[in-house]
Amino acid sequence: MRFGVVVFPGSNCDHDTLYALRDVTNQESFFLWHKEHDLKDADCIVLPGGFSYGDYLRSGAIARFSPLMQQVKEFALSGGLVLGICNGFQVLLELGLLPGAMLRNKNLKFLCQYVPIRIENTETPFTNRGKPGQVLHIPIAHFDGNYYTDPENLKKIHQNQQVVFRYANPDGSLSSAANVNGSMDSIAGLLNEQKNVMGMMPHPERASDLLLGSTDGQIIFESIIHYLKNDR
Repeated sequence: MRFGVVVFPGSNCDHDTLYALRDVTNQESFFLWHKEHDLKDADCIVLPGGFSYGDYLRSGAIARFSPLMQQVKEFALSGGLVLGICNGFQVLLELGLLPGAMLRNKNLKFLCQYVPIRIENTETPFTNRGKPGQVLHIPIAHFDGNYYTDPENLKKIHQNQQVVFRYANPDGSLSSAANVNGSMDSIAGLLNEQKNVMGMMPHPERASDLLLGSTDGQIIFESIIHYLKNDR
């Protein structure tokens, strides 16, 4: 399988993501510079975390105008797999590939910590190797991670089973305390209607090696590989 990791000015998780894909899961993986116009026949595009363009206007707002993003959008609309992690999630929202927007965290503080997240839907290309209700321990690192959408969109999201992850307690229960950034309905990961695009605020690449304290993030990458090999 071929994974393309998009690099923007300000990306700081691009090498971490490439390492998780290339060295941990042993997949052919390569960088895609944001000014290029060629996805190089990638089977899956990953928008990594970081601070694209310094988040000077709004998280992800400038990155959506990068030349390569037109190819990424066309790739996604044609059914190609796209994963956005943290800032990558924000970029997908700005591109209109996912519904909603990101607000400042509820406590107006940058959060950098491990959090439990509960798998809500395993019938997806990104979670098929997990179990319904399984709790993963994966770190977050963001200031604008408070997911918001209007009530009508939220209703559609639930009807289409687009919520993939929710912030939860270690036992899998939900609470306001577990919802560390205040996201609407504790949403930590979200799909588009067609289920081929996913954004998530936690960083699976930072939980893919025991040296980092957790391998729970491997479930996301292994699910993508399984889907590409068996189900697409």
